[in-house]
Amino acid sequence: MLLTVILLWALNLSVTKYILEHGLAPLSYATVRYGLAGAIFVALTLVAERTLRIERRHVSVLLLAAVILWVNQVCFVLALDAANASTIGLVIGTIPIFAALLGVALGRERLRARFWAAAAISSVGVALVAAGSGGEVSGGYEGIALGLVTAATWAGYSVVVAPLMRTYSPAHISAVVIGGAWVLIALVGLPATTSHDWELGWEIWVLLVLATLGPLVVTNILWFRVLHRIGPARATLAANLQPFFAALLAVVLLSEPLGIAQLAGGALIAAGLFVARRKATPAQAA
Repeated sequence: MLLTVILLWALNLSVTKYILEHGLAPLSYATVRYGLAGAIFVALTLVAERTLRIERRHVSVLLLAAVILWVNQVCFVLALDAANASTIGLVIGTIPIFAALLGVALGRERLRARFWAAAAISSVGVALVAAGSGGEVSGGYEGIALGLVTAATWAGYSVVVAPLMRTYSPAHISAVVIGGAWVLIALVGLPATTSHDWELGWEIWVLLVLATLGPLVVTNILWFRVLHRIGPARATLAANLQPFFAALLAVVLLSEPLGIAQLAGGALIAAGLFVARRKATPAQAA
């Protein structure tokens, strides 16, 4: 499940970058994509569970998750608009660091030296993948800063929603959180969306639907299940594989070169995941 999520996320970088360069403005893209995904999750939840009911004690947590996801998606599309996909892929590799720090701060995880060694090895691998991508980091401080916020907010989102998996299904959580995030995205993107020229080619619409169904709908369901099985720290550590798979997909889809440095980086990322194969030690209950 985790590998499927990572592959779809890696593909999403290239697909989103292509869509932004060939027809859609960042906030218009996010508005349409999240509106479609929210409708799908609401329909799936109503068919399977016949209710969108949320317990009162969880309302504030889900609202916080929706706000975090809103910030995450706005920063994601703006970062890809300002910088190239390989740059954002590199910056998103910092997700495990943010997830670990949040987990420790909230007292949910106690991380051993094994995890930090694995994170260091994988981070070196990410750096090699980026170094072998064929150019210097582009997009300037704006794109990098937005990419860092994207990484930090995704880590925060994963930590916040993980405990809710004991009560709700992945589709149920996604229906509520993505629906709430879409309202905020639509409000921010309203000017761009209403003034946009929607006479796009059929291939852009096909890619938009695929970018919604795969990297958003399918990955949300699988990601929640992964969080429930292995915890946020180990799951987000594996996200370091994303830049490497993004490079492989770019070779096939965009005819970009794949050098020795990228291959070496992928090997180091895999080594880091092997080192982190054991679960982090959970904090004892008070």
